[in-house]
Amino acid sequence: MDAFPRSSSSQLVAVACAPYVTRQDFAAYSVDQHSVWADLVERAFEELEEQAAQEYLEGFSIIGLPRDRLPNLEAINARLEPRTGWNATAVTGFLPAPAFFEMLAARRFPTTTWLRGRGALEYTPEPDIFHDVFGHVPMHAHPIFADFLAHYGRVCASIGDAGVLEKLGRLFWYTVEFGVIRQRGGIKVYGSGLISSHGERLNVMGGHCAIHDFSLDEVLETPVKVDELHKLLFAVSRFDQVYEAMHEAERRAARGRL
Repeated sequence: MDAFPRSSSSQLVAVACAPYVTRQDFAAYSVDQHSVWADLVERAFEELEEQAAQEYLEGFSIIGLPRDRLPNLEAINARLEPRTGWNATAVTGFLPAPAFFEMLAARRFPTTTWLRGRGALEYTPEPDIFHDVFGHVPMHAHPIFADFLAHYGRVCASIGDAGVLEKLGRLFWYTVEFGVIRQRGGIKVYGSGLISSHGERLNVMGGHCAIHDFSLDEVLETPVKVDELHKLLFAVSRFDQVYEAMHEAERRAARGRL
């Protein structure tokens, strides 16, 4: 697997992503915002203890993600970074692709710090700290998944072809965002879009979404649709498959055959 960088955060956050990096003002969160976080986590965990991949549940514990209050990114990173080199780095909002890929390559996950309001517990169109931290960050404690995600960032940062990046975006979508795994006798979720959305989980776990065995060829040929619940997702049987698929995609891109 990849050896993760041990440079300091200040050295790694540079160039394209620098204008978007900020700091989390943890003391500024209100009592109600902490309560909203607690409600979101409680609602989700009623299902996730049964429906989530074991690696996600283990990661949740490893990084010390709190259930009763918003996460302090410094405290999360103090437990995460020594394990896999990853760091949840506060950003101002959406990043352009070059900045996003640069951060992934440096094992810095772009993390928004705002939280949805109580009137939007079920859904928010723009990622918030619940989606970014609760949905994504526990998987960054898993060494193989962590290596895959960093390698994805490095490869994408080196590619200027929009068509190739769109194909690689499908690999990201059907793993990092909407990945499922065959585990413990059934389908379990690990993608952040499934972890952080009751509706998406219900769609999958209720049998309303076809599940195919993970195939890089099929993943790369399946367009992403963001305006409807998924009708098809791809299940790995082990996380090595995701890591191996990224390296195969890199080889194809280098040969102009992606």
